[in-house]
Amino acid sequence: MKTNWKGLVLVGLISSASTLAGFKLFSDNDGKDVIFKEAPAESITRFTSTGTPVGAPGDFVYAAEATTPTVVHIKSTMTRQASRGGGQQIPDIFRDFFGDEFEGGSRGPQSQEASGSGVIISSDGYIVTNNHVVEGAQELEVTLHNKSKFRAKVIGTDPSTDIAVIKVEAKELPAVTLGNSDAVKVGEWVVAVGNPFNLESTVTAGIVSAKGRGLGIIGQSRRGRGVTPASAASVDSPLESFIQTDAVVNPGNSGGALVNLKGELIGINTAIASPTGSFAGYAFAVPSSIVKKVSSDLIKFGNVQRGYLGIALDDLDSRKAEEYGVKVNDGVYVREFTENSAAKAGGVNKGDVIVKVDGVNIHSIPELQQSIGLHKPGDKVSLTVNRDGKEKELDITLRNRTGGSDILKRDESAAIMNALGAQFGNLSDQEKQRLSRYKLDGGVKVVSIDGGKFARSQVEEGFIITKVNGKPVRSVKEFQAAIAGKEESMVQFEGLYPDAPYDVYSFGFRL
Repeated sequence: MKTNWKGLVLVGLISSASTLAGFKLFSDNDGKDVIFKEAPAESITRFTSTGTPVGAPGDFVYAAEATTPTVVHIKSTMTRQASRGGGQQIPDIFRDFFGDEFEGGSRGPQSQEASGSGVIISSDGYIVTNNHVVEGAQELEVTLHNKSKFRAKVIGTDPSTDIAVIKVEAKELPAVTLGNSDAVKVGEWVVAVGNPFNLESTVTAGIVSAKGRGLGIIGQSRRGRGVTPASAASVDSPLESFIQTDAVVNPGNSGGALVNLKGELIGINTAIASPTGSFAGYAFAVPSSIVKKVSSDLIKFGNVQRGYLGIALDDLDSRKAEEYGVKVNDGVYVREFTENSAAKAGGVNKGDVIVKVDGVNIHSIPELQQSIGLHKPGDKVSLTVNRDGKEKELDITLRNRTGGSDILKRDESAAIMNALGAQFGNLSDQEKQRLSRYKLDGGVKVVSIDGGKFARSQVEEGFIITKVNGKPVRSVKEFQAAIAGKEESMVQFEGLYPDAPYDVYSFGFRL
């Protein structure tokens, strides 16, 4: 029977508490390439990712001993504002395992802690984890396997894959060996290492249940506003192609390691599917191929250099094949093109079915997204399409999200605004006139909140920001100027709700 994923609670945030929005995303290592420990290449067809013949037994002890020293415990600290009702609105499913202590009775800022896991990827202190583990934190404390503690800084995050890279100032750390996630076989034994429920260095085992899972949880609004379409071709387009496993994973395992029996990293544990919030049989990990691409780009460029085809897609089955009038029912159907589409420029037609990328069969949108997302703008890929029952091979030069082929540098101002996770607007003349009665000469309205730091501040839509760091702001332009250059600094906001102008709220966080 086919599982109805919509009937489950998909917990994409399996850290001990979900933290949102971001630190300053920066790289102080411009042009630096991270040096990974990588396993030798193995045949994808005849062997598992361990290099042993399919079906051969392995050793859990070796995998555990090789991996445990490379997995760290991450504690994040944040301050958030209580809601207007006097208590923070925490969904019941999160309250089940976070506890009622998250319900505050005060309107003032409240300091809270959350925890997760991370994996050391280089001996000089680079650590990969989940984006949701570090988002919104003012401070990060990393505890190594030997109990050494370090303060960490965020090098960069990629919400579209839920991957982040942080760094501690340390040398000669034990680094994980990167394995080949493409060589992982369904039924292969794997080991998960992390810190569930703050129980450090916990090891569990299971098998790979499936590959290429797209669950629609990356890009899902924390405020319940739906899921970003998996076929979207924008900077926020989620890239999901999870490894599914039945190794036990619980809150706190976020960012931890999924390894094969040689102790090679094949995935970063990210989500669980559960009706209760705790493990119920299925866990999901970001494949190491995506982890390597994303972490390398974050360290070198500060953001991810991701290639795009520029197409809107649909998965196929026999019913849809009949509906679309195509000759095959396996592959990815091309519905539309975006502006400046690389696929269209390369000869792809609307109605084509993409069946291969670089000679590898494609059965679903997640598989296609992974194949393309591992390339950067300007890379060439060979796309095989089925057109009117015949296969045609096309050479496509991938483009960036703006339709060009250049490396995109991160816009610091845009990065800060994105970290806030909200849209802001100027006040109308009527709203300004009303505020003037209370001796206020303007402000900036919070138009919408889509996540980020503002979601955790518990400020609601319609809130009017009147001051930033004690100085009045009267327009969006003044607001942007007030937060410009404040990376890695504490910023204090002050404002009110138009229906209660005498109640002044103040909250702050580190950008």
